[in-house]
Amino acid sequence: MLSVKTSGTAAAISCSHFLSPRSFSPTALILRHFKPHSSHRSIKMSAEQIVEHVVLFKAKPDADPSKLNAMINNLNSLTSLNQVVHLSSGPLIRDRSSSFSFTHILHSRYKSKSDLANYSAHPSHVSVVKQYVLPMVDDIMAIDWVPTDFSGPSGVPPGSAMRVTFLKLKENLGENEKSQVLSAVGGIIEKFPGIQQLTVGENFSPGRAKGFSIASIAVFKGVEELEALESQTELANEQKEKVKDFLDGVVVVDYAVLPTQSASL
Repeated sequence: MLSVKTSGTAAAISCSHFLSPRSFSPTALILRHFKPHSSHRSIKMSAEQIVEHVVLFKAKPDADPSKLNAMINNLNSLTSLNQVVHLSSGPLIRDRSSSFSFTHILHSRYKSKSDLANYSAHPSHVSVVKQYVLPMVDDIMAIDWVPTDFSGPSGVPPGSAMRVTFLKLKENLGENEKSQVLSAVGGIIEKFPGIQQLTVGENFSPGRAKGFSIASIAVFKGVEELEALESQTELANEQKEKVKDFLDGVVVVDYAVLPTQSASL
């Protein structure tokens, strides 16, 4: 698995909750500079178990852009591994978290926890991490979960946009409170029709999660549909109110999935 020394404590709760509206910076600027690649080997409707794996990277401020491109291209090359159902890596549209400054993401899916473990231990993965990732980043955060009630395509279609949310629960919360958080996050798909797919679950790999234990991915048709959340302030605030008293931290990032073969400047 990817490993790097992590820094700092979890972010305090900010207004950038899992669907909190906040003004976007122009996405065209990011997409013009970076062209993330997506592989979705299986796009069919699936009722199978899916294991979500998300890694967030904070690039070094003085990182050579060409070497960052090489990092992303080599991460995307891991889609060829047999264990991978879906893999996409590239620069974020935005990190909405107040205490973290993540710049890039890797999102991948597997059919089982053992497939994820075998992917992590694969020599190709280990080589990419050592040669291309660790020299380029200051920080890494990763969360793995098995979504409850997974449905829809097992791959994220090209052109989609994603909102990834990690939640850190307050200490000593009971199972009832945890269930309320999971229920509230899972219920957003009924409130926001622009969400095409939502996966929610509990992290089972605490080592690099910085204390965050609940994760979700909301998939939208595209960036335009993701940006439409900006007009739904009242609904977003309603969802936040349900869980804010149970949380110690929130990480929210947005990402656009594009089907290109390289991430070149």
